[in-house]
Amino acid sequence: MSVLDNVRDLVKTVSPNCICDDCITQKLDLSVRQHANHKTRELAGSPSFFRAKQRCSYCGDEKLSIRAY
Repeated sequence: MSVLDNVRDLVKTVSPNCICDDCITQKLDLSVRQHANHKTRELAGSPSFFRAKQRCSYCGDEKLSIRAY
């Protein structure tokens, strides 16, 4: 599976909660945060995902996070 597939699956799994790039990086054990950032921006361009400043359901910080519909 690609990084995009892994990120998509994780975001769908935590739905309806949202998750930030930092938590995605940790949960998927990605080498750099930019991988998560790039993939969440890519997913945000599709109608099934929403990315905005909101409270991450894992770390509790209010920052750019993504959720699936």
